Amino acid sequence: MQLTKKTLAQHADHIYDALVVGGGAAGLSAGIYLQRYLLSTLIIDKGKARSFWMQELHNYLGLPPETPGRAVLKQGKDHYLALEGDYLNAYVEEVIDEGDTLLVKVRIGRQNPTYEVFRTRYLIAASGIIDHLPQLADMKNVFDYAGYNLHVCLICDGYEMRDQRVGVFGSSAGSLEVAFPLGWFTRHITVFTNGAFEVGAELRDRFTQAGYTINEQPIHQFLGENHQMSGVELADGSVVELDAGLIAMGSKYHADYLQGIDLEYSGGNLVTDSMNRTSHPRIFAVGDLKVGMNQVIVAASDGALAATQVWRDIRRQEGTRRPLAEVLAA
Repeated sequence: MQLTKKTLAQHADHIYDALVVGGGAAGLSAGIYLQRYLLSTLIIDKGKARSFWMQELHNYLGLPPETPGRAVLKQGKDHYLALEGDYLNAYVEEVIDEGDTLLVKVRIGRQNPTYEVFRTRYLIAASGIIDHLPQLADMKNVFDYAGYNLHVCLICDGYEMRDQRVGVFGSSAGSLEVAFPLGWFTRHITVFTNGAFEVGAELRDRFTQAGYTINEQPIHQFLGENHQMSGVELADGSVVELDAGLIAMGSKYHADYLQGIDLEYSGGNLVTDSMNRTSHPRIFAVGDLKVGMNQVIVAASDGALAATQVWRDIRRQEGTRRPLAEVLAA
C-alpha cells in the first residue's frame, strides 16, 4: 500500500524482509520480485529517478521507441502496489547495522518534515545517480534541453547522434575523451571546455588528428526551441551550430545513507558479486550505484537478481515457506 504520515503508525513495529531504497527501474523490479516471492517489502523513494527524465526509451526490448521513462516507472509502481507491497515517498538519511536487522532512518516531507525509523532483514540500495550538468547562469536554459537532444549517455544515445554535428561538454580534460568513442557514430564533433579548464598538448593533438574542433570559450546559453537544442551561444556573442550534445560531467551517487556501513567501492560505485550482494552480507546494490552499465534494462535485471538472492537466503534460513496469511498479516 502507499504509506502516508497517517498510516505509518501501523508499520512502526514491523520488521520487513527487505527494504528497497529507490523507486526507479532497479528498485521497482526488485520490489516486484520480492512480493512475488511472498516476502514483505517496503520501497522508499525520494522521487524523480534518473529514468524519469528520459523522454523516450529507444533501446528497451519490447517497448515502443517513443515510450517515456516516466510511463515505465508508473506501470512498475502500479504493478508493485497491486502485489501489496508497501511504498513510501521519503528520504533515507542513515542505515545502521544492528546485527540481525538493519535500522533505516527516514525523513518524510521537505517542509515541516517528520522522522521515522524502519527495520529490515535485508536492504537493496537502488537510489541511483544524478548527472552533473553544465553550470550556466540560467539553469532553466540547460533543463530545457537535457534529456532531449542534449544527451548524458553515449551507450544509450550514440545511435541518436549518428552523422550529426555534436557538442561534447565536459568538466575536465579527461572527461572530454568520450569524444573518441562518440567518433564511431559521427565525425562532426566540437569539444567545449566552457572556459573552465585547459586541454593539454597531447590531448589537443589527438583531437586535431581526429578532426575535432576545440572550443575553450565560456558558454552563455544553449539555443533552440521546443526542447530541441540547435547550438551554443558563447560569451562573446558568437554561435556554434549543433544538432545534438553529449554531456560528460560525471554524476552524483545517491548513497550517502550508507556511509556508516563498511562497504567496498570502486570509484563511486559499490562493488557487488554476481547476484548484486555488496561486501555486507545483507546489503545489495543495484542499478547505477553498482559497478556496471547504466542502462534501464540492466537495472531491471539487477533488481530481479538481488531479490532472488534475498529470497534464497531467507528460504535457506527458514527451511519452508511461511503460510500466506502470516505473510500478508506481517
